[in-house]
Amino acid sequence: MDINYELYKVFYHVAVSLSFSEASKQLFISQSAVSQSIKVLEKKLNQNLFIRSTKRVQLTPEGEILLRHIEPAIHLIRRGESQILETHSLNGGQLRIGASDTICRYVLLPYLSRFHKAFPGVHIKVTNRTSIGCVDLLENGQVDLIFINYPNSRLEHSGHLKRVLEFQDVFLANRNCFHLENRQLSFQDLLDYPILMLARKSTTSEFLHNLFQQHQLDLVPEIELSSNDLLLDMAAIGLGIAFVPDYCQKSAHPDLFPLTLTEALPRRQIVLIHNEQLPLSPAAMEFVHLFSPYTKI
Repeated sequence: MDINYELYKVFYHVAVSLSFSEASKQLFISQSAVSQSIKVLEKKLNQNLFIRSTKRVQLTPEGEILLRHIEPAIHLIRRGESQILETHSLNGGQLRIGASDTICRYVLLPYLSRFHKAFPGVHIKVTNRTSIGCVDLLENGQVDLIFINYPNSRLEHSGHLKRVLEFQDVFLANRNCFHLENRQLSFQDLLDYPILMLARKSTTSEFLHNLFQQHQLDLVPEIELSSNDLLLDMAAIGLGIAFVPDYCQKSAHPDLFPLTLTEALPRRQIVLIHNEQLPLSPAAMEFVHLFSPYTKI
């Protein structure tokens, strides 16, 4: 089917903004031209892509399917244009990274600082998602590199993972609220205490729930949040026992201490991933080199 790329570009802007007027501003064309382009595309595809009303615009199910395919293509085209413009140059361009806020704060900050000092002309864009959500960013072409916790259920294969850091998860409790410093606790014992942990749809939540299930135990956390730092704050005031990576301890309240378990927790890794089927931009390549040598998993 021979359909002009410009029609798909108009569709993408309307689908993302859900506004014909906003799309016209972004594309620097009239609103009537936007409307006409959508009508032409719908006629060529023989499908209604939008539900139009006086108050709002919505995607039809067919429109949602098309957007899932068009969005990665648009990002790839933009990336190709950007790489052509910045080839062999680090005086400009963009470095696009996907990572959780915890990994950004505790792992990536010194590397970002070094990179920015070396290449101040490169624009650094960091998108925060969970480690599971970062895989989607990479597959959609929205980022060049992702830094995620591993194991990760969203990954279909692991041949191109590069280990950046190995870490151990810990349970932290306030010694003034939980008198457990001289005790060894089993997973069964932990069920007697309020557990504070990251929310579902995170690799950390998957990891801990799977551990308890392996011991035929059902974990029901007291509090689930999206921030490890907030978990530490809540543990510091005695609301429960926080489950966090050990590298977060350096910012923890001095009254927090790690529990001793009867069975050691498996170690996990933070890994760096890029799409090996696509060439890295000069900026992304230089950033990857900051982590050399690293171990391939």
